[in-house]
Amino acid sequence: MSNAVIKLSANKIEEMKGYYAKDLSAKVPPGAVFSAKSNGCTITAYKSGKVLFQGGNSEVESSKWGEALAPKEKTESAVATGSLPSDFAQWSVIGSDEVGTGDFFGPMTVVSAYASKEHIPLLKELGVKDSKNLTDTQIIAIAKDLIHTIPYSLLILHNDKYNDMQEKGMTQGKMKALLHNKAILNLLDKLDGVKPQGILIDQFVEKNTYFKHLQGQKRIQKDDVYFSTKGEGVHISVAAASIIARYAFLKEMDKLSAKAGVELPKGAGSHVDVAAAKIIRRQGVETLKSITKWHFANSGKAMKLAKG
Repeated sequence: MSNAVIKLSANKIEEMKGYYAKDLSAKVPPGAVFSAKSNGCTITAYKSGKVLFQGGNSEVESSKWGEALAPKEKTESAVATGSLPSDFAQWSVIGSDEVGTGDFFGPMTVVSAYASKEHIPLLKELGVKDSKNLTDTQIIAIAKDLIHTIPYSLLILHNDKYNDMQEKGMTQGKMKALLHNKAILNLLDKLDGVKPQGILIDQFVEKNTYFKHLQGQKRIQKDDVYFSTKGEGVHISVAAASIIARYAFLKEMDKLSAKAGVELPKGAGSHVDVAAAKIIRRQGVETLKSITKWHFANSGKAMKLAKG
């Protein structure tokens, strides 16, 4: 599907809305002023001033209102390579990613999100891209639109459960594999027969090891599963999954901060040790353990600081 994007003033968008009054759609996407279907083209105008034209006549229809913006150049990381088809970025795909695996505080959040090829231009308009290039404030704003725009499945592994699994000998890699598989299956159930062209997991382990981790599970999604490092740049569905997962992680961190009485820092650096030591002094080791990944080296460092 061809598309074009132009940038207009708020007054011009209101003029457009009047022009397409007979063709307006009842449903308006999040962040949009209006959506209409006219001359074999879907027109969606956003509060940001951008107007998206989708369909065979997109260029002709958009030219009535302004000059199309130049398309952004693809970066090297945004091109599917290796075992992925060259046009993979335009497929309808379930993307799966996780957040929180390297954070001492907070849970692990895993999200699978479905981006149909028809939704790809809309997701770009909403600002979906590699979450590493977004601030937490931007992620929260985008995620609030995303969760009402595309189907997704969210799983949260809280630290008490994480620690229990880890103490029983389960590696973090296996935990991630189990969660990704479950999130993907949950989303496929939600899609109720809609079959994606592919499933892309942001690669954290080799393919054979991933499926080895899943041995013994009642249901394993094997068909059409791809793996790629830097998956957020390979397909926008992974970027969407990452944003929703980060949003969920941030909300959980806020809850834990309230419980701890301290604003909990992210990551696993020395600043984390200082905050953890404060919690030990105020509420004890067991409270700290319940909100952290206890096997991290930060535990021992925090206990030393607390005693000192």
